[in-house]
Amino acid sequence: MLKRIWISCSLLFFIAGCSQTPEQENNELETTEVVEVDYDDSHSGDPLESFNRVMWDLNYDILDPYLVRPVSVAYVDYTPTPVRMGVANFLANLDEPSSMINNIFMGNGEMAMVHFNRFWLNTTLGLVGLIDIASAAEIQKPDSKSFGDALGHYGVGNGPYFMLPGYGPWTLREAGDFVDGLYMPLSYLNFWQGLGKWGLEGMESRVQLISQEPMLEASPDPYVLTRDVYLQRQDFKAEVEPEVDLEAEDDLDDYLDEIDE
Repeated sequence: MLKRIWISCSLLFFIAGCSQTPEQENNELETTEVVEVDYDDSHSGDPLESFNRVMWDLNYDILDPYLVRPVSVAYVDYTPTPVRMGVANFLANLDEPSSMINNIFMGNGEMAMVHFNRFWLNTTLGLVGLIDIASAAEIQKPDSKSFGDALGHYGVGNGPYFMLPGYGPWTLREAGDFVDGLYMPLSYLNFWQGLGKWGLEGMESRVQLISQEPMLEASPDPYVLTRDVYLQRQDFKAEVEPEVDLEAEDDLDDYLDEIDE
């Protein structure tokens, strides 16, 4: 399953974890009030929800537990750490130029310079990216930017949301990401090399989420949460200002005021 689904799920786990209330001291409580919350799972950007839910079940219930997870765990367990880190650094370094150009498109000159400096440092002093010299020099890697993010920054919407079998979340706007492959050094990768890059990065991302699996399993509707967080993440990467629902905020404020009383 693509790395994208695990990136979106990592945010899902974070939000789900933050939504858990602390344990309350129940020794002096004789009754517990249960509050029912209406959960609206509809979304205008998900016109194919019925199909997407079937694909979610396929990915979540079959492909992940029987293929993605065990293969990822085996890769991490049996590959020497220095080799894994070298491979991960090398693959991440390939994305720096496209992120630099997309940041320029978005008007982020400072971030573009960060990606530029990371690329030339890691490519030269870091043995073509095998060693992350830039991070050692305190030039930390910011979030990567795709061409789809640049499109979103200038008003192109996400378009329909899809849950693709064996792939994960995807939006129509992401079709523009093919432009990233036109920049060097990604342009030098053939189909199989690109597939290998995706697979290796995806396994690393998947293993990082193992400790957070119980949080996802405890979610009332993992599909809806994953979708909503993924779409919010897409807008965040595109630096799109979120629309504020003033009426909903007023309702929340009134509810919190009632709790305080």
